[in-house]
Amino acid sequence: MTATTIKVPVATRDRLKEHAARRGETLAEHVERLLDLADREDRFASLRTAIDAMDEDARTAYEHERDAWLDADLS
Repeated sequence: MTATTIKVPVATRDRLKEHAARRGETLAEHVERLLDLADREDRFASLRTAIDAMDEDARTAYEHERDAWLDADLS
């Protein structure tokens, strides 16, 4: 793995290190996890935008399929 340095304020670095330590992560692992969370948040925002843009028929079809998955008997 190749490493690099990023410039952040000391207070930000200290917060990141504290958060990582509380979770038993290295600083790199913690930054990766935060990036993964941001990516997930972006995907859900895109999904919400796409759902909001659906016409009535597409939205009804989506809701039926969604409900079928949510109500599926998984036993």
